[in-house]
Amino acid sequence: MAGVVKKAERQAFSLAIEKVLKSAREDQEGALLKIVDLTEKFMGSNFREGAYDGTRAIIKNPDHKWMRFVRRLLQETDPHVAKMTALNLGYQAAFQGTKEIRANRTKYQCNIPWLILMDPTSACNLRCTGCWAAEYGHKLNLSYEEMDDIVAQGKKLGIYFYMMTGGEPLVRKADIIKLCEKHNDCAFHCYTNGTLVDQQLCDDMKRVGNLSFSISLEGFEDANDFRRGEGVYQKVLNAMDLLHENGLIFGNSVCYTAKNMDAVTSDEFFDLLIEHGSRFAWYFHLMPVGMKASPELMPTKEQREYIYHRLREVRAMEGGKEIMVMDFQNDGEFVGGCIAGGRNYCHINPKGDVEPCVFIHYSSANIREKSLLECLQQPLFMAYRDNQPFNDNMLRPCPMLENPEILQRMVNETGAHSTDVEEAESVEHLCGKCEDYAKDWQETADKLWKEHPYKKTGYQNFKFEHQKV
Repeated sequence: MAGVVKKAERQAFSLAIEKVLKSAREDQEGALLKIVDLTEKFMGSNFREGAYDGTRAIIKNPDHKWMRFVRRLLQETDPHVAKMTALNLGYQAAFQGTKEIRANRTKYQCNIPWLILMDPTSACNLRCTGCWAAEYGHKLNLSYEEMDDIVAQGKKLGIYFYMMTGGEPLVRKADIIKLCEKHNDCAFHCYTNGTLVDQQLCDDMKRVGNLSFSISLEGFEDANDFRRGEGVYQKVLNAMDLLHENGLIFGNSVCYTAKNMDAVTSDEFFDLLIEHGSRFAWYFHLMPVGMKASPELMPTKEQREYIYHRLREVRAMEGGKEIMVMDFQNDGEFVGGCIAGGRNYCHINPKGDVEPCVFIHYSSANIREKSLLECLQQPLFMAYRDNQPFNDNMLRPCPMLENPEILQRMVNETGAHSTDVEEAESVEHLCGKCEDYAKDWQETADKLWKEHPYKKTGYQNFKFEHQKV
């Protein structure tokens, strides 16, 4: 009976979205206000008090920065892609999935993630400087059947959002499209180098409607081609243009380091992304993971403080740029600190190891040996659940980068082993590379957090959610 109700509710939301998107051609403001009404009806308290009225006020101001952004998005996005994004990421994952996840957290007394990040393969078509994937990565793969089973198990727990990385996930693009077709109630997202994007893939993406990309860029042509190979930068821009021309939704993934900080935070870089159709950009702090890592490339405390302010300036309600930017390390306040260990996400590597985070290569559970639920109940994930948040300061969220003593304790107490796909790394070796960084960043982080006008929000929201588990 519950399944019938959910199916009927999804159908009602689908029809409503379709009607609103069609009416947007004649009355965009009215259509957007209807979307807010529809969202409030289905999502209700999922968003903070005042969010709906604030959004309505923006919609009624046609000159507002984010109205210009939304107007361009609606005009340029393929109608089927727009509908499936709203239906799967909005209704299915954010509303229906969130309800199911919260109930299952109580039922099973463990973290149930909102999304799963998995690696279809560790293979890659590029030969980037310092990367082993092109030579070694072809040996490690999740089969289509394994990925299909992960999604099927996840949906039973309320998980409807699946991200993929690698290696290069588009080496397996036929299987990914097949997965999108079968699980057309889920949203899928790939972190990709972009060089395998072609018109056939764009046609497939428009047909399924539930696949989007984050394309890696680490600066301008010289920096990208020095590491990735001659001509790769232009291939990436061509891929972005092709996706844009086909009305597909994509953004960029940017790893910021001590060397590229100025380039990837410049006006010129943001203008480049926008010009080629990017809607968002994920910014990731360099993590010193792996035996061959280069800790000297980690940003200085001054650089990290700079990007903390800079990205907030770029995405501000007024001024900045018409692109949504997010900082995986500095935006902890919005998600209550660390989201790993299944709290909001986890990672499955191409060997099937279920890890707390894409940057934390330790586990004692493999999807080939245990069910997804059993993997989420492994001792290391339970330790994450018991210890989150790892710091009251949301600018020091990570148990490795800013609180390395905590990750060492959790790994040792739970007996988790290294799952690194290239070479085993002890937790002492990994965290030893973070100790000086953590001490150096603490003073700056504490100063910023003390000055933060919303400093209690993330922590209190997290504790409220944690008490529901």
